[in-house]
Order: sequence, then structure tokens, then C-alpha cells
Amino acid sequence: MDILLALVGVGIGALSGFFGIGGGTVLVPILLLMGFGFKHAVGISITQMVFSSVYGSYLNIRKGSLQLGEGLFVGFGGFAGGYLSGYLTPYIPDRVLQITFIGFVLFALIRMMTSRAHEDESASRTLPKWLLFFIGVGIGVIAISIGVGGAIILIPLLSGLLHYPVKKAVSAGLFFVVFSSVAGLVGRLTHGQIDLASGAFVGSGSLAGVYLGIWLKEHVDSRRHKSFIVVMYSIILGIMVYKMFVR
Repeated sequence: MDILLALVGVGIGALSGFFGIGGGTVLVPILLLMGFGFKHAVGISITQMVFSSVYGSYLNIRKGSLQLGEGLFVGFGGFAGGYLSGYLTPYIPDRVLQITFIGFVLFALIRMMTSRAHEDESASRTLPKWLLFFIGVGIGVIAISIGVGGAIILIPLLSGLLHYPVKKAVSAGLFFVVFSSVAGLVGRLTHGQIDLASGAFVGSGSLAGVYLGIWLKEHVDSRRHKSFIVVMYSIILGIMVYKMFVR
């Protein structure tokens, strides 16, 4: 099982680097299909996200595709929200968490399908720093409660509403996951809600995958990149609907 988890981690890491997500949006459904309970899967996912987001953001900074700036304010908000989620998750039924998960994947899918693939950074809009912080808090609470890093919510907001270029939004999304996942990990360790061993196996495998995913991202044009993101969200939505309503 440990070797299988590491191999899953390689694939999740590649998706994480390419799509700018923490990997939980894909990993949680896979772990459910492997027989893990939802909250157990969430704990493993959060541990893996720490590995992939920290390493992936380091690579993005080196390649010049990540500029900190506004991302720090959203990130600090995500940290606060991710930590608060540790106090909320034990009181929320699995069914509610799963339905929330599906709702946000559906939102992200619609937002990405209806927005343009912006490439001109001069068209980007901005928001007050205090508002960015509270947006981060909200995304952090919701995302970590359902085992995702928050990028699946943040990327459509940045690309569709603030007109960020797709690749810049993807890099910012993965950076946000650093804050939310670390906070989520700390919060769950406090409450004993996490399987560090399984998460470490997946996370270790994800490091190699992240490197590959970021390399691929840099060699794909923005329109095709956006199309791949839409396909990924559609697959995730299908897996979760199958798990909840068919099985």
C-alpha cells in the first residue's frame, strides 16, 4: 500500500505543478476509491499538499512565474482560515463535506469555461489588501475542511474576475496552498485528525511529479492550458458524483 501511495503521489504532484492546485481535488476522490474514509483521505491530502505546494512555489519563483505581492495577503488569510477549519471539521458530517466539495468543483468548472484565457498582465485588476485577506480566510476555511488547498476556488476568481493571465493565476494558486495546507496540517495535528505516515508517502512521491508538472506548464500555451484545466475539473466532478450517487 505504501508503494502504491508513493506512485499516486507522483501523479498528483504532476497535476499539482501543471494546474497550480494542491492536489486534494484529485487525491481525495482517488483515496475514496481506494477505500479510505473521507476525513482520513482529507488528512492524507493536506499532508501531501504541504510537500507539493512548498516545492512547487519554490520552482515557480526560480522560473519567474510567481510574484509574491498580493499573494501574501491572500495567503495569510488562507493560513488563518485553514487553521480555523481544524475546529470546524469534526462537527460537520461527511455527507455535507462531500456535497460542498462537489459544489466548489462545479463552480470552478463553470467559471473556467465562461472566462477568457487572459495573457496580457496589464489587464489584471486588483482589490484592497484587507479584502484580499478576508477572501483568503473564507477560501481557507472552506477548502481545508474538504481536503483541498483552495487553488481550485482561487484560480477561477483570479482568472475569471480579476483577469489574471492563466499561468500567473496557476502559480498564485499553488502559492496560496502553502499557507492553507500548513495551517490545516497544524490544526489537524492539534486535534489528532491526520495520518502523517500515509501522507508522507504520497507527499514524497509528489516532489518528482511537481517538477515534471511545472516543466510541462512552461511549455504549453495559455489557451490549451486553460482547456486542460476544464477537462481536469470535469473528471474530478464525475468521480465525486459517481462515488456519492452511483456507488
